[in-house]
Amino acid sequence: MLEFLICSMLTILPDFLFRRYVQGKRIGREINLYSMWFELRWGITACVILTVSLITLIFYYHPSTKNVTAVFRTVTILPERNGRVAEVFVGTNEKVAAGAPLFRLDNKEQHAALEAARRRVAEIDAETAVAKTELASADGLIAQAEGAYQQALDELATQVELNRRNPNVVAKREIERRQVTVDARKGALDAAISNKQTLETKISTLLPAQKASAQATLAQAQVELDKTIIRAGTAGMVQQFALRPGDIVNPAIRSAGILVPDDRRIGLIAGFGQIEAQVMKPGMIAEATCIGKPFTIIPMVVTEVQQVIATGQIRPTDQLADVQQMARPGTLTTFLEPLFMGEFSDIPPGSSCIANAYTRNHDQLQSPDISTSRWLFLHMVDAVGLVHAMILRLQALLLPVQTLVLTGH
Repeated sequence: MLEFLICSMLTILPDFLFRRYVQGKRIGREINLYSMWFELRWGITACVILTVSLITLIFYYHPSTKNVTAVFRTVTILPERNGRVAEVFVGTNEKVAAGAPLFRLDNKEQHAALEAARRRVAEIDAETAVAKTELASADGLIAQAEGAYQQALDELATQVELNRRNPNVVAKREIERRQVTVDARKGALDAAISNKQTLETKISTLLPAQKASAQATLAQAQVELDKTIIRAGTAGMVQQFALRPGDIVNPAIRSAGILVPDDRRIGLIAGFGQIEAQVMKPGMIAEATCIGKPFTIIPMVVTEVQQVIATGQIRPTDQLADVQQMARPGTLTTFLEPLFMGEFSDIPPGSSCIANAYTRNHDQLQSPDISTSRWLFLHMVDAVGLVHAMILRLQALLLPVQTLVLTGH
């Protein structure tokens, strides 16, 4: 309507003034309801053509959309395992700090595993103490084996010397028996030394490895026990949290609630028409008005334009995709951020909004190589953005009336 009124000032009004003051035709006489089309045909035709052209130019180079939402981030409260709720620490709509406990699952099994791991560590410490005692005993066994071996060597040497002096005094069989005794004592000494080396290896290598493994099992058991206490990953407010002791929580089926973080606000997400894909660029200036903050125009900037349209996505399934199921045209997802800090402070998250984006051709207009026709066209594109800005402000004024009166909400 605003575009038609503006265009009529340039077409219908001059045509009427010419008919009235040049040709002398008057309203109600020569110009009436039945002869209006014939008398003002040039102005009406030009007005229709100019209005259609202006609307097309405005909505293409300065796109507008009502598919705008003040989105915010949420965190699902989920445990890492199934379990029965044993204790609840917070209630619905309660603010929590990062790391604060929310609820606890039944942890008898985890406590038992943790106690078993602690017992295993204590058992290995006891084995280490016993091994050190055995190591001290091994030194005594080695000294004893060395004495017996040395005694057997001395007795063998004595028998050999007597046999050398008088072969008839010592029988050859006795010398052989003494030699067997020496060999046996030597084997006992080697066994005692090997037993000491085994104990030393056990104390220095085996038992520390077993203790490290037991400590790792203890740490794992402690982690599993800690998982039974579900904590807030970030500071925020707990919503839809209706857990009570005795409830079963399954991360694959049922969540415990929703945590709305304090830094939840992301900005505005707008869905513009696909025809504006060549116009929408990051860095464009935009404006928005939201139901949650009426009579207010919020300066925005386009920070990101999604390069794909969601309705065309395909994921692997056991059925072939039918294009007819994708016939509904999707929108070009665009992310908007406030141009100034604090502009979003009074807008409830999730509010519906209306947004305009404005094409800016200042850099092209400053180029020395631009042609005159191009210069005039770009000036006209930038100028008609004012019309769209006026329309947005009219929408901001009428939005409360439309919401409260016309729709009854």
